[in-house]
Amino acid sequence: MIALTLEEKAALGSGADFWTTKAVGDVPAIVMTDGPHGVRKQLGSPDHLGIAGSIPATCFPPAAGLSQTWDPALVERIGAALGDECRAAGVHVLLGPGVNIKRDPRCGRNFEYFSEDPLLTGILGAAWVMGLQSRGVGASVKHFAANNAETDRMRSSSDVDPRTLREIYLRAFERIVADAAPWTVMCSYNRINGIHAAQDVWLVTTVLREQWGFDGVVVSDWGAVTDRVASVAAGLDLEMPPSGGATDAEVVAAVRDGRLDEAAVDRAARNVARLAAKATESASPAVAFDVDAHHALAREAAGRAVVLLKNDGDLLPLRPDDSIAVIGEFAQSPRYQGGGSSHVNPTRVDIPLSEIGALAGSVSYSHGSTADAVEAALAADVAVVFLGLAASDESEGYDRDHIELPATQLELLEAVVAVQPRTVVVLAHGGVVRLAPVAALAPAILDGALLGQAAGGAIADVLFGVVNPSGRLAETVPARLEDCPSYLNFPGEHGHVLYGERVFVGYRAYDARGLDVTYPFGHGLSYTEFAYTDLELSGITVRLTVTNTGTRRGREVVQVYAGLPTSTVARPPRWLVGFADITLDAGESGTVEIEFRRGDLAYWDARLDRWVVEGGDYVISVGASSRDVRLTGTLAVDGDDVRVPLTLESTLGEILADPVAGPRVVAALSSAAPSGLPDSGGLGTDIMRMVADIPLGRVVAFSGGRIDRAHLEQVLAEANAAR
Repeated sequence: MIALTLEEKAALGSGADFWTTKAVGDVPAIVMTDGPHGVRKQLGSPDHLGIAGSIPATCFPPAAGLSQTWDPALVERIGAALGDECRAAGVHVLLGPGVNIKRDPRCGRNFEYFSEDPLLTGILGAAWVMGLQSRGVGASVKHFAANNAETDRMRSSSDVDPRTLREIYLRAFERIVADAAPWTVMCSYNRINGIHAAQDVWLVTTVLREQWGFDGVVVSDWGAVTDRVASVAAGLDLEMPPSGGATDAEVVAAVRDGRLDEAAVDRAARNVARLAAKATESASPAVAFDVDAHHALAREAAGRAVVLLKNDGDLLPLRPDDSIAVIGEFAQSPRYQGGGSSHVNPTRVDIPLSEIGALAGSVSYSHGSTADAVEAALAADVAVVFLGLAASDESEGYDRDHIELPATQLELLEAVVAVQPRTVVVLAHGGVVRLAPVAALAPAILDGALLGQAAGGAIADVLFGVVNPSGRLAETVPARLEDCPSYLNFPGEHGHVLYGERVFVGYRAYDARGLDVTYPFGHGLSYTEFAYTDLELSGITVRLTVTNTGTRRGREVVQVYAGLPTSTVARPPRWLVGFADITLDAGESGTVEIEFRRGDLAYWDARLDRWVVEGGDYVISVGASSRDVRLTGTLAVDGDDVRVPLTLESTLGEILADPVAGPRVVAALSSAAPSGLPDSGGLGTDIMRMVADIPLGRVVAFSGGRIDRAHLEQVLAEANAAR
């Protein structure tokens, strides 16, 4: 950066316009635009709220739907297709994927995020990034970090303890950085423990750059910078959108008067220049992408994302000669994506009613008027009722107050089922909705979440068995909102959100508390059946045999969970450590091998500020959901060496349990005051439990001066050195 002046280096750190960086010296400008499930390159006045129109682009399933595929290879193919569309549009960086954890089902932006589980999120997010960047287009992993609510999102502080932050809210980002090397990471609007993400030295520099080795560009969310000088010092490289040069001048002035180290400006300029070179070197002249092929891919992904929640009496798949009453507005005007900055102008939209009509012999339609719907259902062999949330119910920028389906929809369903017991419900929604009333009424339920522009065709494919459903829920469907672990701490108050549930997020909490749920994490049925046998555990590799015991070819998603009943820290009964899929013909068997990472057994030890794998016998559970465990085994794991420094604040119990320090401290206490340490053999169990919790320093106080504090500190120092 020697060839650039200070003013030029500062200028590289902010945009030229809403979507474009500056061309400075020999550093070219690059174009960034919204994703993540489609290219939203705007044509008119730019904005970050999805107001102005954009070029036609394939609307692939948003993350809420895409996550239900549990298929990294498919997600990577979609990332590559998005990269092709970016290159055709002259876009160098696509803003995505969104990998924030679904902490609470009311978050208005949950449709843009993958899961309540950091492992599933991290694996799918890394696949998306690898696919996109394989086409020479950069990803921008967002929103870093702990951005789990939309209420007061530009000011609110996510108040979260270190262990929870590391294990739940940073873990997916860490995996994506390690596995996929994203070109950029986008810092979030919110504060983390009182500090704005864009100004958080610990988050952006210590964790992201130094501990994880990230060497790309840290870009702000649009409008997330409140103090450019502080942000550059903390590790931010690029402020978006531009300030008309005002913050560039602030940076220059701060260097001139000694408030900002010029090395920080050099770092930011160097990173932006490297990104610009990488993006433009791999760019090619704009070429048209294959619209039909991308729509077919969108349909394939949507079909794989559909979850068969319920299928009593094998009502599904439907027969071509069934007469079908299609009911509900979403059958004619489908809800297939979310609102706000990710809103895509689709190249086309499959209409469910038309697609069903193409596969069925006889179809009637009612938009949802109860009297008309009842008559149509009564006259048909099967009723297919479309339910869900309208676009206005959930969007970027605000959160939901509840997770209920509209009362009018439930009343409609009740009336239809009363006259037509063969009723199928098709759901469209970005965030979780309470399904207990639907499950009590309908014998068959398909959950599409949001499926993108090919939703209509995919739903028809699954209804008629052209596609055997294999989707799995990426988040738990609770029996009621009040059961949600974050219920009392969402969306916060007076600018603060307390993450009081700690690591017990999603299924981790429901399982730990033994709560009934309507549908568990990982749940999904098929039109065939699968049996699991022959479990083998070899180190961190899980092998088993899966057999298709049904009559149709199908795909099964095998999930591996780990648990440590003897853990010394609070942990859920089990947590996801790996998954894989297998497709088998009827009667066919196959071997599934899943290798997880030892690090996925670890917890974050805040005392040592590092990951720790506890030693012990881990219970490895293999099944079709977090609560449908088919096989279990025990895996003996050697633990990490954990040596917490002993101090006068350490308890007698902790010191006596240490084989090195214990005897030394006992000897010191005994020589100074023979009665200074209780004799465990002469005291009852209850008394010893009480004594064990006394910090060593209090023993000094209790001794009346007979035990010397300085001597004990020396003994502890020697013991710590010898451990």
